[in-house]
Amino acid sequence: MALLAILGRWGGILTLIALLIVLVKQLIALVAFLMVALKIAIIIAFVGVFLLIVLTMLRSRGRRRREGGE
Repeated sequence: MALLAILGRWGGILTLIALLIVLVKQLIALVAFLMVALKIAIIIAFVGVFLLIVLTMLRSRGRRRREGGE
C-alpha cells in the first residue's frame, strides 16, 4: 500500500508538470498569434496612411491644374 501512495504522489506531480508544459506551449502559441495579428494591423495602417498621402497629392495636383487653367 505504501508503494501505491508513493506512486500516486509521483503521478500527481508528473501530471502537474505535464499540464504546466502544455500551458506554456499554449501561451507561446497565443503570443505568436497576437504578434502576427499586430504585424498585420501595422502593415494595414501603413498602407492606409500611404494611400491617404497619395490621394492628397492627387487632389492638390488637380486643384492646381484647375486654378491655373481658369
